Amino acid sequence: MSRDMSQRWLVTGGAGFIGSNFIPLVLAEHPEVAILNFDALTYSGRRENLGGLESDPRYRFQQGDITAADQVEAAMAAHRPQVVVHFAAESHVDRSIQEAAPFVRTNVLGTQVLLDAARRHGVSCFLHVSTDEVYGSLGTVGRFDEDSPLAPNSPYAASKAASDLLVRAAVRTHGLAAIVIRASNTYGPYQFPEKLIPLAIAHAECGEPVPLYGTGDNVRTWLHVDDHCRGILAALERGSSGAIYNLGSDDELANRELLGRLLGLLGQPLSLIQPVPDRPGHDHRYALDCGRARRELAWAPRIALEAGLHQTVAWYHQHRPWLQAMRGREARGR
Repeated sequence: MSRDMSQRWLVTGGAGFIGSNFIPLVLAEHPEVAILNFDALTYSGRRENLGGLESDPRYRFQQGDITAADQVEAAMAAHRPQVVVHFAAESHVDRSIQEAAPFVRTNVLGTQVLLDAARRHGVSCFLHVSTDEVYGSLGTVGRFDEDSPLAPNSPYAASKAASDLLVRAAVRTHGLAAIVIRASNTYGPYQFPEKLIPLAIAHAECGEPVPLYGTGDNVRTWLHVDDHCRGILAALERGSSGAIYNLGSDDELANRELLGRLLGLLGQPLSLIQPVPDRPGHDHRYALDCGRARRELAWAPRIALEAGLHQTVAWYHQHRPWLQAMRGREARGR
């Protein structure tokens, strides 16, 4: 359905990877929208990612924690948003294996705090950004659709599945207008270098070994962040309340092959790839059926993996100080 976009939006986690790409897109395509970026600025979020927007009167930043009900309430009362776009999350599987509690706190409790506040303030659309990892692992064939059962295998994925179900409960019990997005592995500018692609670029540029879990046969589909953001925007413009939309691509390949392509683009030898012990409970394969998004949102990915990897490598080349600063945060555990 078509929506009036002349609204105030609250975006959680907008200083992180996908949010840093999403907010400029919205402001460029919808000049009638005003955005409050509500972000805790944990280790992977950086206010400077959106420094170019600080002079735009339609954009405002507020540091805050989604698990702190008083902070969320104050932000809602001051900004009075009609739309909430919820990116804020702990998102790295490895960190969730080491310590699950922060993932439960942020991803589960934080989502419920936001849902409660959204109901109190009469938010007209709540969009929750989730992940394909809630579906679990596939064999060598097939794809997950939106009706596939949830079978998360990591603490991270379990926390996101729980938050998805809380959104569903808010829709069914309280009549909140909400949408859930589940996307494939996303890559592109501003991604923190703990994730596979920016980590490989950071290591290879310095001639350092590039770690690869196990045999590297785990298969993923890859979605450029611009396509992910356009899918979210399409859901806000045309999506149905209570719906789940998968966003993915046909760019499916094993992790070892992906690293080979990256090293080729970087002019580095395959010998840099260093196998390391496999991640516990490592999902073998993800793939999504995105027919619903194509039919209902008129959405399809535009950026093929080859072009997207070229663009991504070029961006990190051009933003070496940013990458070095973020690697410093990673080393300090911040």
